[in-house]
Amino acid sequence: MASLKRTPLTIGVKDLMHSPGEMREHTLDVLAPEKYGEAVAVVPEGTPMTIEVRLEGLHEGILVTCEVATDAHAECVRCLDEFSLPVRVDFQELFTYSSSEADSYTVVDDSVMLESIIRDAVVLDLPFQPVCKPDCYGLDPTTGEKLTSESAKTRGQDIDPRWLELGKLLESDGQQAP
Repeated sequence: MASLKRTPLTIGVKDLMHSPGEMREHTLDVLAPEKYGEAVAVVPEGTPMTIEVRLEGLHEGILVTCEVATDAHAECVRCLDEFSLPVRVDFQELFTYSSSEADSYTVVDDSVMLESIIRDAVVLDLPFQPVCKPDCYGLDPTTGEKLTSESAKTRGQDIDPRWLELGKLLESDGQQAP
């Protein structure tokens, strides 16, 4: 068995091993060891993270329950403004004493390593298309300026000349063409 590289996200569990029913809680205030994410929302390396960890001894291994709180830097997909986005992730994982499956986590050198699990949980929680606010109106397609209201978005839109004849039909029915 390979030796485990010690990081701030490595927690010793020797006192919990083979002790079903025993529990311990930790609060870790660490910096993100690497950049999480690659798209328009990322948690940059060195971003402060608060991790609430509960470790429980079981017959099969150590049950780890985590709550991760950090902030992501994002770019609004509508208006392209940069903003900060709170990220809150909860997960639970069993670290077994001996691994029979390739996708399971194991206790190594009387410790559990949380770095890869936290990275996966945070990256999966990052929004694919973040918006700075739910009612962001985006950019004007003609000028590229940021829109401040819905009416400004529709007011400046020109009607495609191919549809003008249909607009005349609406006018003949007594309705206003858009």
